[in-house]
Amino acid sequence: MLLIQNGFIKTMAGPDLERGCVLIGDDGKIAAVGIEIKVPSGCQAIDAEGRLVTPGCVEAHCHVGLDNEGMGWEGHDYNESADPVTPQMRAIDSINPLDEGLANALRGGVTTACTGPGSANVVGGTFAAIKLAGRRIEDMIVKEPLAMKCAFGENPKRVYGQNKKLPVTRMGTAALLRELLFKTRRYIADQENGKNPAFDMKLEAMIPVLKGEIPLKAHAHRHDDILTSIRIAKEFGVKLTLDHCTDGALIAEELAKEGYPAFVGPTFGGKSKIELINKNFGTPKALYEAGVEIAIITDAPVIPIQALPMCAGLAAKAGLPMEEAWKAITINPARLTGIGDRVGSLEVGKDGDVVIWTADPLIQLGGEAAVTVVNGKVVYQAE
Repeated sequence: MLLIQNGFIKTMAGPDLERGCVLIGDDGKIAAVGIEIKVPSGCQAIDAEGRLVTPGCVEAHCHVGLDNEGMGWEGHDYNESADPVTPQMRAIDSINPLDEGLANALRGGVTTACTGPGSANVVGGTFAAIKLAGRRIEDMIVKEPLAMKCAFGENPKRVYGQNKKLPVTRMGTAALLRELLFKTRRYIADQENGKNPAFDMKLEAMIPVLKGEIPLKAHAHRHDDILTSIRIAKEFGVKLTLDHCTDGALIAEELAKEGYPAFVGPTFGGKSKIELINKNFGTPKALYEAGVEIAIITDAPVIPIQALPMCAGLAAKAGLPMEEAWKAITINPARLTGIGDRVGSLEVGKDGDVVIWTADPLIQLGGEAAVTVVNGKVVYQAE
């Protein structure tokens, strides 16, 4: 058992606790949270010395483990760019648990990541939610499949259009996605009606999307691309998350009417393409004030994943309330990606993922993890 005591506890599920404690059982689950906890005999104890203690941060959209740090082309395992439609790809078959990005995440207080294919393809394959400590992917999975990646806007056009292959236009992107959804709907109907259609791995991979078991995870920066993703999701009655949502502030009221969550970012850094022209840290505030549920993302390694708390802090500086900024990297991404029963807050029964910070990383540049705990085990400790 592990006891973290004498910390300023942000549970993200209730009031903050001064000089509070978190007890994690031998099963790696949180056993108690409170001001005073009876310490079992033989329990390992860590004195937080009054420092900030939070749940491990949750990254809602990245490519960590698939786009490996410092490995050049050999480490680029996140875009199967020979075909614009590859729903049968699975992130877990590319994730490298020893990618430097995972260790960097733990030093930055990020303990869970939703990671998967990139945005070269109209449909790229399934994301997985994983813990960022471990050596074998099977032991790290929180949820898989988590979502089906699809992409709108510049990327699919650039990758395939330059070779005069679909999609050359935004119309082409939408048409390819619709075709796949139509075919899957017919494939399901044929199966249910006993017609025994020929096995199709692409369509098999899409069945959980059409049945509402996982959402489309839509890469969309520009306002019209965001609304196209919504239009198609509504046509087929499928779930959807709005990933990047760079122009979200321009259509915030419209997005609030639709009710889909927005995973905003990567916002730090330059505007490397036209569809990023409206990128700024005021977008989370505008979406939140309109009533859109938000998470903040790094799209790592576009922004290093350990900078996730910094990005939340910059959103707070741009007007997002501080408590909402913390929610946007903990309980919100956990709940909105469907893993809120496991991570995102310090509550009895949830996974023992806890961070003791050197300083509040949303306020003080340079605040980082002093101790990172995953499933009740210390996986990082600052020297």
